[in-house]
Amino acid sequence: MDDRLQAQFNDQIALEHASERAYLQMAAWAEAHDFSGSAAWLRDQASEESTHAAMFIDFVLDRDGEVRLQALDAPDADFDTLLDVFRAALGHERRVTASIGALYATAHEVRDFASLPLLTRFLDEQVEEEASVSTIVGELAMVADDPSAVLMLDRELPGRRAAEGG
Repeated sequence: MDDRLQAQFNDQIALEHASERAYLQMAAWAEAHDFSGSAAWLRDQASEESTHAAMFIDFVLDRDGEVRLQALDAPDADFDTLLDVFRAALGHERRVTASIGALYATAHEVRDFASLPLLTRFLDEQVEEEASVSTIVGELAMVADDPSAVLMLDRELPGRRAAEGG
């Protein structure tokens, strides 16, 4: 595996682990503020990010590459509202999409065509993730001044994850 590509895969692994921690922090905030549905949804996201990191690790190792885990900064823990939490989640998903896109571009540039199917799968999934979180942000923004509507959305979130198929 090309050295630059391997370094970017290691950066992606770090970003997936950082995503997991960010979602866990968001879930902790949600739970502490009695948004148990959102907390469950966010924990599911954290678990998914952990799975993604493992998939990237396995891919690098299967290609005889070297995995180097990186130190991670503490995720943001300061949110004022549930809408702020989901806006942060959307920003995070957009960073992940951009990172995978850059990884795809490098793989293509160095002609590492074996990486492209995995990266295409992740890019396709990111389109779905961004759309899902963007919808939640939009809905929360519409009802932000109505606490009962925010609670209704919160209670609905775990069912959305099951309906979307994870």
